Amino acid sequence: MIQRFLNYVEIRTKIASLLPFLLGLTYVLYTYKQVDIRNTLLFFTSMLSFDMATTALNNYIDVKANGKILEFSKRTAKQILYFLLILAILLGLALVFYTGVIVLVLGALCFGVGIFYTFGPVPISRMPLGEIFSGLFMGLFIPFLVVFINAPEASLIYFTFTNWLLQVSFSILDLLKLGVVTIPAITGIANIMLANNICDLDDDVKVNRFTLPYYTGVKNALNIFAALYYLGFAATIIMVMLGLVPIYGLIAIVGLIPIHKNISKFRKQQSKTETFPLSVQNLVISLVPIIIILTIGTILN
Repeated sequence: MIQRFLNYVEIRTKIASLLPFLLGLTYVLYTYKQVDIRNTLLFFTSMLSFDMATTALNNYIDVKANGKILEFSKRTAKQILYFLLILAILLGLALVFYTGVIVLVLGALCFGVGIFYTFGPVPISRMPLGEIFSGLFMGLFIPFLVVFINAPEASLIYFTFTNWLLQVSFSILDLLKLGVVTIPAITGIANIMLANNICDLDDDVKVNRFTLPYYTGVKNALNIFAALYYLGFAATIIMVMLGLVPIYGLIAIVGLIPIHKNISKFRKQQSKTETFPLSVQNLVISLVPIIIILTIGTILN
């Protein structure tokens, strides 16, 4: 039963949300030297529940679209989907209670994008926007929310509401710093979607799903695939130059060697079973060293 559930929600793919979460957590510890355990646990559980819910929704919809076989009966599969979604919403509302309206607005935006990624008359996944949305909402918004709910008040975004006057303030410098740190996560996650769409291009066209590789062509899509990784490593160098990570963070650049090899393999063969997993491997190679470096920096400082 448990194994079927884990297969239904594709638990192995949750690394794409776990790593950005850990990136945000280690960054806030290194930068602000504090963490709110209650808020962090609420966010993590809500995030994971919602991630599993969107995967379950995607698999459930695929039953109608292409006859995919579910791990459970349709009734049970739908009940699991509803349970995960309700759990994510309740935990998210609890987090809003402790943190404020900014989390409500950003959380609602993330929920909306997650649902309409695969659901609705024109799902995002059927347009050439999947890479942008997945990269930004998983690679940027997850770390941002982790930092926001843990950092000191007024560190990133804050607002006041007095006498029916709403004032919203942004700490531009802190937001830009966090933005730079999240670039490897944004590009790595976008490339998982891009690799998936390249591998599925022919099958997607048959079911009227016109993703980015359809419009750019496979050759240009592969060039984008490579360029995004190089952008991520350029951001790592900038992090060190700006002091956002310790100087020994430059060791993370070594990861460019295996990633370059993986890019070459993917250029030669675009296969869902053989080479698509390289994009997931690349995400791990890109982010885990930064997470470890921030952790070491927190301990040593």
